[in-house]
Amino acid sequence: MKIFIIVGMPAAGKNIARAYAENNGIAYFASGDIVRETVRERGLDPDADSMASVSTQLRGSDGLGVTRRVLAAALASGGDKAFMEGMRSWQEIELARCEASCVVVAFLAPRLLRLSRIIARGRSDDSPAAFEERDMREIKYGAAAPIALADEYILNTSTMEAALASLDAIVKKYGR
Repeated sequence: MKIFIIVGMPAAGKNIARAYAENNGIAYFASGDIVRETVRERGLDPDADSMASVSTQLRGSDGLGVTRRVLAAALASGGDKAFMEGMRSWQEIELARCEASCVVVAFLAPRLLRLSRIIARGRSDDSPAAFEERDMREIKYGAAAPIALADEYILNTSTMEAALASLDAIVKKYGR
């Protein structure tokens, strides 16, 4: 199995990979989905504070709790390819690489463009006021290392179609 690990800062365009996977019949697993589901199950408000708190809890003392769940689901999916999203540390990447062949794909976008996307998408777990705090939390989790050490990069400053084409080229390059 080939696992494409999608990394990037908030609003860098990681959901483009989800759209690609869905359109191409490739399984997609995201730690954020597990966090949102847990917030719903606990009856919490799906705001930025609840999401951050639950995310930290689910990561556990070693930071790998959610990744173990996402990786297990990806490996059990039965396909020859899968996407995983939400890895925030190099330790999480190494865990996945112990179980499967992985390609780390980083989505990049400038800070102000990401902020404008957060304002535009209006998700309950996004807060323009908490944008910098969220970025710093992601960096504290270790997000900078997977981004810096990625195997491939997609500079997502143009159209969704351009980013999808870049991702398609990466999947074709490694997905054989």
